[in-house]
Amino acid sequence: MNTPIAAAPPAAAALPFDAARIARGALPALLRTMPKAELHIHIEGSLEPELIFALARRNGVALPYDCVDALRAAYAFADLQSFLDIYYAGASVLLKEADFFDMAMAYFRRAAADHVVHAELFFDPQTHTDRGVPMATVIGGLARAREAAQRELGVSSELILCFLRHLSEEAAFETLEQALPHRGHFIGIGLDSSERGHPPEKFARVFARCRELGLRLVAHAGEEGPPAYVWSALDVLKVERIDHGVRSLEDPALVARLAAGRVPLTVCPLSNVKLRVFDTMAQHPLAAMLDAGLCATVNSDDPAYFGGYLNQNFTETFEALPALGAAQAYRLARNSFEASFASAAQKQRWCDALDAHFAGV
Repeated sequence: MNTPIAAAPPAAAALPFDAARIARGALPALLRTMPKAELHIHIEGSLEPELIFALARRNGVALPYDCVDALRAAYAFADLQSFLDIYYAGASVLLKEADFFDMAMAYFRRAAADHVVHAELFFDPQTHTDRGVPMATVIGGLARAREAAQRELGVSSELILCFLRHLSEEAAFETLEQALPHRGHFIGIGLDSSERGHPPEKFARVFARCRELGLRLVAHAGEEGPPAYVWSALDVLKVERIDHGVRSLEDPALVARLAAGRVPLTVCPLSNVKLRVFDTMAQHPLAAMLDAGLCATVNSDDPAYFGGYLNQNFTETFEALPALGAAQAYRLARNSFEASFASAAQKQRWCDALDAHFAGV
């Protein structure tokens, strides 16, 4: 059963604090310490060069780079595809359940330090099963990390299985069948990888099947692809959340629909700049998205590759966009809870904690 997205409170009047009394100089600390959820994190994209080399040594995998610095220096991407080439190479060191556990726990520790109380992690099983790594190994390691993160760090989480859109829908169906014996470990499915030339409707049948199975549905759209891909994700795939969606602002009718339906957009500012969707952070449309009434959230995408985890995305974006202040910080954090796939009761507990945090500033 789908949990409805809570309606946004009226603008300034409903804030549990006086936004005008919070000086701009206080924003960085507020952004860092406020409770928040992360809804757009590719767990393979959190694999830092140091861990890549450690796992390569542990598993006897040869890398095409001499050292950590050489690998990090390669993180100069011209576009999404140039990033994906290195992303898939880095994932080659993931072979055993312990590797997936170690990767996810490294992310959860960083998330906890950023005051992330809930994370919904994307994982790409085809990146691993196509290399001969069993589905049970992938999901088993991630599931154990989720349990440890809840127990040791107090971070709750869910897993969302993503289909690689540059592969065929038939391959997606095969992946779904391999994953179904582990259905209890993932809450939904998504669509990621190369957007250009791979419209959402390419996966219409497999998303319809996942909807029949009661899985939550999300999809990347409107990052490098046009606003038309966002329409298709909504109307053909019938997704509940749009991942990225920054190009939606090019289509006023689409903006109106997204705002009216409170459709969440999981925005990733540092990623957008690193992949040249926007040349500079000052050009990022996050403030305009909030002004248009969109249910935008801030996320880190592939933080090991794009220069920062969740708090870094918040602080750099707010530093570059003067229109963003305490009211917008609150709105973004609240949006992250409302847009999550948690229960209504849990969402309310997080929102209550957020209100208390801002009221105490």
